[in-house]
Amino acid sequence: MFNLIASYGYFALFLSLVLGIVGLPIPDEVIMTYVGFLVSKGKMDFSTALLVSFLGSVVGMSISYSLGRYFGLPLMRKYGKRFGIKESHWKRVQAWYAKFGAFVLIIGYFLPGIRHLTAFSAGASRMPIPSFALYAYTGGFIWSLTFISLGRILGEHWTLLFVFLHRYGFWILAGLLLCAGLILFFRYKKKFS
Repeated sequence: MFNLIASYGYFALFLSLVLGIVGLPIPDEVIMTYVGFLVSKGKMDFSTALLVSFLGSVVGMSISYSLGRYFGLPLMRKYGKRFGIKESHWKRVQAWYAKFGAFVLIIGYFLPGIRHLTAFSAGASRMPIPSFALYAYTGGFIWSLTFISLGRILGEHWTLLFVFLHRYGFWILAGLLLCAGLILFFRYKKKFS
């Protein structure tokens, strides 16, 4: 992918992000951090790279959402039992998604593996298109800005980000989930008090 981006620039960046978000095993964060490195070297423009990354994430998420909306529920009904997923389980997921979907769409970008499922799940759960667009596209912008900026700041040392994430990623994720859980707990405790 690095060679493709070095050779074909913004087009390769856009296509790799669309395909990666739809579900192909493409390391999106690594690609965007590398693009940030290229920006630091003056080989790519920051604003253009950010715009192309954002558009790639928007198109990828929109495709995943559409697939979930039109094929998600029929697939779950047809094949869900094979994987132990009952209709009652799916209804609980839909109810959960109605409450927390916005949070999942924004934060899900930063969780490899989860990002690929969030838009599909939003579509399958029939999340309204305007709500999906607001949260998914906001998350896509924040995600693109974060990794391109990190690559730009780290410059030659851009690969250190992934050494750090590999070493401390579990603890960072656990801390974020704990914070999110506490926020939700106090929010709903206050609501029912």
